[in-house]
Amino acid sequence: MVADKSRVSEGLDTHKAKGEALLTSELVGQGFDKNREMIWSWLMNDEVSSIGIYGMGAVGKTSLATHIHNQLLQTPTSFKCVFWITVSQDFSISKLQYLIAKAINLNLSNEEDEKKRAAKLSKALAAKGKSVLFLDDLWNHFQIEKVGIPVDVNMCKLVLTTRSLGVCRQMGCQERINVELLTKEEAWNLFKEKLGLDAALSPEVEQMAKLVAAECACLPLGIITMAGSMRGVDDLCEWRNALTELKQSEVRPHDMEPEVFRILRFSYRHLNDSALQQCLLYCALFPDDFTMDREDLIGYLIDEGIIQPMNSRQAEFDRGQAMLNNLENACLLQGYISKENYRCFKMHDLIRDLALQKLRENSPVMVEVRKRLKELPGKDEWKEDLVRVSLMENHLKEIPSSCSPMCPKLSTLFLNSNIELEMIADSFFKHLQGLRVLDLSCTAIQKLPGSFSDLVNLTALYLRRCEKLRHIPSLAKLRELRKLDLRYTALEELPQGMEMLSNLRYLNLHGNSLKELPAGILPHLSRLKFLSVNREMGFLKTERVEEVACLKRLETLRYQFCDLSDFKKYLKSPEARQPLSTYFFLIGQLGVDPTMDYLLYMTPDEVFYKEVLVNTCNIGEKGRFLELPEDISALSIGRCHDARSLCDVSPFKHAPSLKSFVMWECDRIECLVSMSKSSPDIFERLESLYLKTLKNFCALVSREGSAAPPLQSNSTFVHLKSLTISGCPSMKNLLSLDLLPNLKNLEVIEVDDCHKMEEIIAVEGEGGLICDDSNSSSKNSCTVTNLSKLRVLKLSNLPELKSIFHGVVICGSLQEILVVNCPKLKRIPLSDPVIGIGQAPLRRIQAYPKEWWELVEWGDSNSKNVLQPLCVFQEALYY
Repeated sequence: MVADKSRVSEGLDTHKAKGEALLTSELVGQGFDKNREMIWSWLMNDEVSSIGIYGMGAVGKTSLATHIHNQLLQTPTSFKCVFWITVSQDFSISKLQYLIAKAINLNLSNEEDEKKRAAKLSKALAAKGKSVLFLDDLWNHFQIEKVGIPVDVNMCKLVLTTRSLGVCRQMGCQERINVELLTKEEAWNLFKEKLGLDAALSPEVEQMAKLVAAECACLPLGIITMAGSMRGVDDLCEWRNALTELKQSEVRPHDMEPEVFRILRFSYRHLNDSALQQCLLYCALFPDDFTMDREDLIGYLIDEGIIQPMNSRQAEFDRGQAMLNNLENACLLQGYISKENYRCFKMHDLIRDLALQKLRENSPVMVEVRKRLKELPGKDEWKEDLVRVSLMENHLKEIPSSCSPMCPKLSTLFLNSNIELEMIADSFFKHLQGLRVLDLSCTAIQKLPGSFSDLVNLTALYLRRCEKLRHIPSLAKLRELRKLDLRYTALEELPQGMEMLSNLRYLNLHGNSLKELPAGILPHLSRLKFLSVNREMGFLKTERVEEVACLKRLETLRYQFCDLSDFKKYLKSPEARQPLSTYFFLIGQLGVDPTMDYLLYMTPDEVFYKEVLVNTCNIGEKGRFLELPEDISALSIGRCHDARSLCDVSPFKHAPSLKSFVMWECDRIECLVSMSKSSPDIFERLESLYLKTLKNFCALVSREGSAAPPLQSNSTFVHLKSLTISGCPSMKNLLSLDLLPNLKNLEVIEVDDCHKMEEIIAVEGEGGLICDDSNSSSKNSCTVTNLSKLRVLKLSNLPELKSIFHGVVICGSLQEILVVNCPKLKRIPLSDPVIGIGQAPLRRIQAYPKEWWELVEWGDSNSKNVLQPLCVFQEALYY
């Protein structure tokens, strides 16, 4: 392989055994680089055990610390574990002990004595080996012995961030570093960058923009937020007005936190959309440092009426995504992709402080989240005019009969994530008749009180992951209810009165213990737009599949069918011809297959896809029993042991939308399809292919005789981006040379646990991606081909692998190589003439064992020397 010219990056992906990477923002200014280098040198110094990072609010202390945290994860060091704790203002010894215990997976819930908790913490941290503990946003000093942190250069190093030099001194930090403001030049450059200018500003506007930037006092958060508010503005009057508003805001001299609040208030006012402002303020109901899934928040915004009703649920979610995009563009929310590939966001603590302040100005609210409360707030705090109450993530165990708040205007109540909450007295809901949104998710309640049945104004009820919940009183009076979330409960029967919920739009019964879905209920729920029905284990008995098909307003359907005949009955129903915006059909049984359960877990409810999972069914030798919707975008097949190929599955021949295919544990399968003149463009739109534990599988595509056309003459796999093969012991070769021209979009190749695999790219077709009954062309050791978009190559547990390729493959985008337990592989054809410091895009090489690395050839010795710093010698796989 030859790497095109690009840049060597120092970054390495996260090693999960050490910890999880944190969301980071870009460090700005020479000072940050110097600070990072200094802190790193102290961490590597065996005489330094504690480091303090201090500076004013919003100056970038946390950003600096998160970069150091991630660098520790990404770079080979002597540290075995890295932990991150956000402390915040409501500090206590016990709260910090529990936070650290949670981070290191230590259960302290049954230990009431503070000293004993400290002893257990110290012992557990010491057992982790040499580690680094980050304490972010520390406001007060404490004695580390009282918490149980064994600070020592050979045990646990401590890094803390605080706004006070005094805290650093009182904590005994051996080394301290002050995060200072940006220079005026750095501040202006950052302001320009965040404006995202497509064209140069006029001289007059640029001068005014510089004055506005100067009002941000060289604080990164203020600069970023202000620039986000003014992005796209090129009118001189608007810039002049912005400057006037900023100057009219009164700020105490030398007090930088109000300076930031002045800028944040400006950004809030200039959202110029009441719904956007409400959306931002709504986020303050959740705790500090809270990571939230975008789809979950949008669901709440729909329930609250902040997103107004639209023609379709997808339109409402599109509106919600646009709103969150606007808030991200204004730099008021920070978006990112989670490790599960969900779109999430976080809110800076100062922005949350502002949002909470504005929320309290606009309406009476009570927000006591993550305060370790063991009892409800006192009677005096339940004001009669309260509108919203959030008590999530506390330690409430019961709500006694003595608690009966008189709050007729209360519309939203969050009690979710009080995982010890087991009982709610009947008196609690007596005077809460105005409740519209109630969230009791992730609690230990076993039943709801009878007074719950009288909440006639309730529109949204969240009971997801109430895994002990076995009884809900009658819902007959709750005729305004639009959303009912019963995911992962212990209910064996639906609540009485379900048939009266004529306004219900959303019903989620995913992963429950229901024995059946009684006949006659669904026709009464004619306004349903979202329906999810399947058991956690086994089958859910449904009297008539046709009842599902008759829901004419349905947009999203997640449904479990007992078998293929049940599914065919649904497909052939005349009502089913009405297209769904999204669906997730499971055909077969749950709870017996970890792979199936994982795939279900990885598909969030509100992502708009069209997917079918087939598990433990007879689909026919060539898949002819399998009928699927023509608009399917993703297909997974598992444990269907009768199939030898999928030649007769029509979506493979006529599926313009099929982008993902997964197959696992199908014992007889030998290939996916056979090439012939009648099937020239198989898998044309496929982007992801994942095959796992197929013991007789030898080829993706077989060619029947000499009449079959050459692959490069058609569009097979031309959009394929990711190819993963695992546990296929009969495969000898992965790819054939004549297919490579079709793989111009391939980005990821992963091969694991294929014991007969000898070549990744073979000139001969036999046994590889192509099985050809005709004679193959002769080998050409000088063949040059191009996989220009390949970013990741992972090869692991391939005892017979001898060659990646005999010729040369140009991989100009390659960033990561993993070779683990491939003892017969003697050469990696990643070679000179362009590789060198500052040129190759490679970020990491993982190799094991180390002896293999020392013996393997890399084209030339200079290339190997250049790549040596990128090497990690680790057997555990990064997936």
